[in-house]
Amino acid sequence: MDYAKEYQSKLTTAEEAVKVVKSGDWVDYTWCMTHPVELDKALAARKDELTDVKVRGGVTMWMPEIAKADDAGDHFTWHSWHCTGVDRKVIQKGMGYFGPIRYSELPRYYRNNVDDIDVVMVSCPPMDRFGNFNFSLSPSHTDAILSRAKHVIVEVNENLPWVYGLTQTEVNIKDVDAVVESSNPPLVEMGSAAASEIDQKVAELIVPEIPNGACLQIGIGGMPNAVASMIAESDLKDMGVHTEMYVDGLVDIALAGKITGKYKNVDRGRQAFAFAAGTKKLFDYADRNPDVMGAPVDYTNDVHVVASIDNFISINNAVDMDIFGQINSESAGTRHISGTGGQLDFVMGAYLSNGGKSFICMSSTMTDKQGNVKSRILPTLTTGSIVTCPRSCVQYVVTEYGMVNLKGMSTWERAEALIGIAHPDFREQLIADAEKMNIWRRSNK
Repeated sequence: MDYAKEYQSKLTTAEEAVKVVKSGDWVDYTWCMTHPVELDKALAARKDELTDVKVRGGVTMWMPEIAKADDAGDHFTWHSWHCTGVDRKVIQKGMGYFGPIRYSELPRYYRNNVDDIDVVMVSCPPMDRFGNFNFSLSPSHTDAILSRAKHVIVEVNENLPWVYGLTQTEVNIKDVDAVVESSNPPLVEMGSAAASEIDQKVAELIVPEIPNGACLQIGIGGMPNAVASMIAESDLKDMGVHTEMYVDGLVDIALAGKITGKYKNVDRGRQAFAFAAGTKKLFDYADRNPDVMGAPVDYTNDVHVVASIDNFISINNAVDMDIFGQINSESAGTRHISGTGGQLDFVMGAYLSNGGKSFICMSSTMTDKQGNVKSRILPTLTTGSIVTCPRSCVQYVVTEYGMVNLKGMSTWERAEALIGIAHPDFREQLIADAEKMNIWRRSNK
């Protein structure tokens, strides 16, 4: 095939490309950093001639143009698989919904259960000489979406890095219906939250538990960032990476010379991830770097793959938990925050790994908008809170007051252990609550 000729035959403008969208259609924007920019603007410009257009996306980094108008909800509905603050704003506007699903299940869900992808719009780096468009920072479930789409539009952005992939990380020009060359808008950057004193205390408890040659999965937030910074400055060596989300903290560890991946049981020497977001430091590091490998999320988050990697270390955040050991990482009561993501997959996989450990970390307290200080360790989860990780799967829990391993503990033992790492100001009340619920008695001591 003459790839250049095929490219030119499919090259068009954003305005022309989006004319394929009809009222009632389902449109997919793919995931995070590969959401379209100029195609989104062109679709938004057609607002008044469209109704009931449903758009799927997730981990949204900027406000979609289709959601900006006051009457946007009369024309478009947003469906997010995992919420950021942007997704929450769209939902709060009354024109969006969240779809709860284990992130690892998305490729299978698209391939087996979705029959209504009328149009998919995906941002990619420029086509290579073999006619391939790379899925860049969001291989995730993109191939699965395209495999079910009736019409595929690629928006080319030269600023997106080309990321080497395992499989299912590219689409060929022969399978694309239209190509739009964008004005190459700069990539939206996501800075890391600054580590607090509490984050540092938690990191100081976790890092000594990590052996040389361990394989890391690190979530996003101040605490995982503090752990990453401490690893980068530590004497640890020959670390590996196999993660859902690739973030700046992992780049820092790599640039410090701590990552070789030489002891990984799979993908030796490669840092595998399903999607990435961060700053220009990450974009530059990932671009055509043979040490970095994008992969579908049903591979990176597969419990069996994770379990096959020795000394797998999983570090994630939580919103709060109860003294039964149930972890909530996605809502504040009935107020939705993020999503299920891959936390449960990594908690289970890390525990099954030879030498593996999973850590759920959080500060012992939080302060609400009214200035009230509240315990993150609760007698029972707040009404409406979502159980992201059931008590039977949780291993290590860490606050600034200590670390406990809940595996194998009885109900009263785990209540006692968790109260012991709660903030001292709330311990007596937690004890009283545990006694009322008949799951802990002072005589147990």
